[in-house]
Amino acid sequence: MTFESPIAFSTCDFCDVHKDDLSGDFRVLAPLYNDYGGVLRFCGEVVTIKCHEDNTPVKLAVEQAGLGRVLVVDGGGSLRRALLGGNLAASAARNGWAGLVIDGCVRDLAELRAALVGIRALAHTPLPTVRQQPGHTGVPVLLQGVWVRPGDWLYADEDGIVVHPRPLHST
Repeated sequence: MTFESPIAFSTCDFCDVHKDDLSGDFRVLAPLYNDYGGVLRFCGEVVTIKCHEDNTPVKLAVEQAGLGRVLVVDGGGSLRRALLGGNLAASAARNGWAGLVIDGCVRDLAELRAALVGIRALAHTPLPTVRQQPGHTGVPVLLQGVWVRPGDWLYADEDGIVVHPRPLHST
């Protein structure tokens, strides 16, 4: 069973409205991210992390109050080690994160699906991270050629993931 965001939105509708946007404000992430979480559609203000095969900053972030935000992790597209597993997904859900987008891998698939948080990632692998390079938080990140900045708004649903500097939904 999956849950959805209390905010009604459609990434397709957003794309229809912004298809001619040449400003660079409206961005669509590459269709490479798979759904792993217990929440199918999610949105929120972006918090960013840049790390490579070390999920220390991810752990620190999900242990803090999420306040309905979305954690975007630039893992450099690494497919070697998982930056998110079941314990961290449970922490994210418990602490009020709307979702996580991982430009890298996840693990513990059954536990991720049980967590009431949105999770998108490139792939899954059973290998955990190492604790060697702590990474950076609150910096612009590049996910598969698309810039995502702290404070942007991210929307994810069955059709894709879009990003904009301001909220796109009606309140």
